[in-house]
Amino acid sequence: MDYRILGKKNLTPVALKTMTEEERVQLCSELRDKILNTVASNGGHLASNLGVVELTVALLSVFDYTRDKIVFDVGHQSYAYKILTGRFDKFDTLRQKGGISGFPRISESQYDRFDTGHSSTSISAALGMARARDLRKEDGYVVSVVGDGALTGGLAYEAINDAGHSKTRMLIILNDNEMSIDRNVGGLSKYLSKLRYSSGYISAKATTESFLRKLGFFGRGLIRIIIAIKDFFRFLIYRKKPSIFEDLGLVYYGPVDGHDLKNLIKALDAVKDVKAPVLLHVVTKKGKGYGRAESNPSDYHGVGPFDLAIGVGSSSKASYTKVFGNTICELAAQNRNVIAISAAMTQGTGLEDYSLKFPTRFFDCGIAEEHCVTMAGGLAVSGFTPVVAVYSSFLQRAYDEMISDVCFMNSHVVFAIDRAGFVGNDGHTHHGLLDISYLNSMVNMTVLSPRDYKDLRNCLDYAVNKCEGPVAVRYPRGCSPFEATGPLYDAPAECCLPHLSCGEGYDFAIVSVGRLAAEADKAVELLKEKGIKGIHINLALIKPIPFKELIRMTNGIRNVFTLEEGIQSGGFGEAVIRGFGERNCSCRVYNIAVRDPMVRAASPAEQLKEAGLDAVSVAEKICGTLGGL
Repeated sequence: MDYRILGKKNLTPVALKTMTEEERVQLCSELRDKILNTVASNGGHLASNLGVVELTVALLSVFDYTRDKIVFDVGHQSYAYKILTGRFDKFDTLRQKGGISGFPRISESQYDRFDTGHSSTSISAALGMARARDLRKEDGYVVSVVGDGALTGGLAYEAINDAGHSKTRMLIILNDNEMSIDRNVGGLSKYLSKLRYSSGYISAKATTESFLRKLGFFGRGLIRIIIAIKDFFRFLIYRKKPSIFEDLGLVYYGPVDGHDLKNLIKALDAVKDVKAPVLLHVVTKKGKGYGRAESNPSDYHGVGPFDLAIGVGSSSKASYTKVFGNTICELAAQNRNVIAISAAMTQGTGLEDYSLKFPTRFFDCGIAEEHCVTMAGGLAVSGFTPVVAVYSSFLQRAYDEMISDVCFMNSHVVFAIDRAGFVGNDGHTHHGLLDISYLNSMVNMTVLSPRDYKDLRNCLDYAVNKCEGPVAVRYPRGCSPFEATGPLYDAPAECCLPHLSCGEGYDFAIVSVGRLAAEADKAVELLKEKGIKGIHINLALIKPIPFKELIRMTNGIRNVFTLEEGIQSGGFGEAVIRGFGERNCSCRVYNIAVRDPMVRAASPAEQLKEAGLDAVSVAEKICGTLGGL
């Protein structure tokens, strides 16, 4: 496409304010084309971004982006905003090493007002900004753009309750992309919506309420009668009761068509005059403008590179997530007590087939990790075996519930922790680099970290059928570096190792965790070429660490290096160092782990190299350490 408007030099939202309606429509078309082609090339979040193009253009046409603050929830819908706030020329670097992030980042642009990546945070952040504005006696608007899915997270309701109670002036845009405006509403609804969005209506409404309140008891009675009449007619038109948001203290307007650019701008202009917290309900369509994404928005939520002409195809290639999904179905068929739980990630965690095969034993609780964990605790004390499937970085939200509602009671809840370690182009907000450290802090918790698909199946079988108390199985995103597959065995191997009575004659040993076994194997071979002889031990059981076996194998080796895809502080390596010290082992233990979890977007291989966890870096670290002794 010839970017007639986007291609203009130094295009900023200032230009939007003087554009004609026709130019804005053309701009929306160009934005969709740019997003489609870039995501097809780089991968990214597609359907949600295509759905908010008109909304973004309307927001930047009405608000002053140099002064007003727009906070996007999660950030899955921020691409058009990035393009229109000075990043059009850099947009081709989206989600690449050294390029722009797939989420809002303060470090990237002064117009990104808050770092996001996890759900349900924008209303809280926006309320904080609005209160800061009021404390400084400044002017300006604060806008939160939040999706209907994010409202399933309890944090959003906590923020709404606080905002409604405090009456702080701010605007919440509810981007509702799961329903459409009912065609039966017809012309009367459009007429009333137009009336409600007019500045005259809002001003008259505020003046009337103020006058009636001055009349005391009689006036307040009239206000209640007027509200009751208004709610009655709204019910007749929309066939729904008054908005819950009004009960929570917000001023509610909507719904409005999120793809009707002209009326969107009118609505935003109108609600700017309200001196109270406002919720504007905007209805959009995920994947708007790309037929395949409109028909199957779930398949086009987060995608890798693909051909626009063909669309996203389903891959038959094995992955840790697919192996988990298949295995948990097998285990549930054998054990009727198995219950699977998802936090709005049925497809992402590999539970789609399970949800179809065992619908009465599957619960998707929405974006509510805390609720998922505590509910699982309730199922566990009632005799069931709940399996909570969740991404590592998202499980961080349920840290307290894991401790108080599961671990303290030693309840048998299985945590299937996907996306452990580096996740690639989504960047630091989505890395699973903290789970070993926070799991290590939990009483009664058993932690397993399989290296390949066979190991994953063994670990899941052990966790579900043979382990007592809480148990976590952590596994990475993507495919296994090993080809190993196989049937379920009685238990996971505690160690994958050469069967030695001791390690005498070796210069070093690497003790690795999870998929880093592949890098450790390569590092041993690289050092062997230099005449440095070592062995590699890979652990599946990392809490409690099988010290008796580990010490037996490393006996006689002076230098032991732990290798883990997680942060150093509180991690596996520190536990090994402490355990060896307590047992008066004579060897020196060195920890190779992630020192800085703020590793930005890149491929997983690039991220491993940046963190010093790839084979070459590990070999250099060991060689340098041995040479310096």
